[in-house]
Amino acid sequence: MLVSYPGNGDARADVYGATPLVTGDAVVLDLRPAGFATRAAALAIDALVQIIATIAFGVLVTWIGRGLDPALTAAVSLASTILILVGYPTVFETVSRGRSLGKMALGLRVVGTDGSPERFRQALGRALAAFVEIWATSGVIALITSMINRDGRRVGDFVAGTMVVEERGGRPREEVIPMPPQLAGWASGVELSRLSPENAAAARQYVLRYGELAEHTRHEMGIRLANAVAAQVSPPPPPGTTPPYFLSAVLAERRRRHEAAAQQSQQDRPHGGAQQRWYGAPPQQ
Repeated sequence: MLVSYPGNGDARADVYGATPLVTGDAVVLDLRPAGFATRAAALAIDALVQIIATIAFGVLVTWIGRGLDPALTAAVSLASTILILVGYPTVFETVSRGRSLGKMALGLRVVGTDGSPERFRQALGRALAAFVEIWATSGVIALITSMINRDGRRVGDFVAGTMVVEERGGRPREEVIPMPPQLAGWASGVELSRLSPENAAAARQYVLRYGELAEHTRHEMGIRLANAVAAQVSPPPPPGTTPPYFLSAVLAERRRRHEAAAQQSQQDRPHGGAQQRWYGAPPQQ
C-alpha cells in the first residue's frame, strides 16, 4: 500500500509545532549541543586513557619482542598504537550508543544530526578523522573547526554526520502525540497487535521530528514508514490520508490502549493487595 503524501509537507509543522531531540530509543530529551569546554574535558579524559593504554602496550610489546626482529616489533607496536587510537573510540561509541569514557564522565553523547543514535560507520569515521585532526596535528584542526561551528562540530562530525550533545542537562519527558480528529473513528477500530515496537519507535521519531526534516526526507521517509506500518495494521486508513497523520493516529491509539490496559491493571490490583495484607503476617507491635 502506498499512502498519499502532499507536496508541501506541512501537515506536521502546523499541528505539532517545534520538536525536541529524539534518541534512537524513542526517548524525547531537551538536549543542546555540548559546549567547547565540556567537549575538551571529555577529550582530555579519553586522550589520557588512550595514552596510558598505548604506553602499556608499547612496554608489553617491547618485553615480549626481546630477541625478535626489531622491524617486526616496531610494526606490531605501530599497529597496536593505531588500534588503540582508532579502535577505542569506535568500539566504545558503538557499544554505548555514542558515549566514550570521557563523554560518560561529562554527560555527553554523540548522535546523528537527525537525532538518531550513532552507528558503527559514524563512530569509525569520527575515529579516523580524529587520527588526523587531533593526534597528527595536536588537536589544532579540531580546535579551529569546533570554535568556528556554532554547534561545536569538528571535522570528524562533518565526515560522519554527527554532533555531540549534552544529555545530563536534558530533562527526560514524554512527548504526547495527539490524535488527528478526522482519524479518531478509524483508529478506534484498527487492529494494532501486529505492529512491531521497532516500527512504532521509528514512526514516533519521524512524527516528532517532522518539522525539522528536509522536504525530500519528509516525503521519502514518510512513505517508507507509512507503508511499513500499514502492512502491520488493518484496516487501511481512509483514502488520501498523509503519512504524518496516519502515523500519528496509529501512535495515539496505541498509546490510548496501553494507558487503558494499565489503568485496568491498577484497578484490579488493590483487591489482591488487600488480601495479601489481610492474610499476611501480623504487624510488629
